[in-house]
Amino acid sequence: MPESGKHLHIFATIRPKAEHFAEAKAALEQLVAPTLAEPGCHLFAVLENRDEPGLLHLFEIFDDEAAVAAHYAQEYTKAVFASYQAWLASPVEIQHLATTSPISAEQFFK
Repeated sequence: MPESGKHLHIFATIRPKAEHFAEAKAALEQLVAPTLAEPGCHLFAVLENRDEPGLLHLFEIFDDEAAVAAHYAQEYTKAVFASYQAWLASPVEIQHLATTSPISAEQFFK
């Protein structure tokens, strides 16, 4: 059974400007495959908010902060961050989360 709190879970909220929504969504989708291939990445999912159209989310699970730092250092990640400067209506909101029990952690690693 996985340990609670072992992995770093990240939930990011991304608010693109309406005129850049499609570009921002496509850029995030292009990050999925290479990010999942990174050592230390277990989950990298792009989500579209059904309750607030035009709002995107990322749900990510990495081994630790070092794996996240390695992800941010990738050229493909830097390219999206650079595009965000023109595309976003507000800064990305990032929350770092940890599971609270082994049974919660196990759901992500079946």
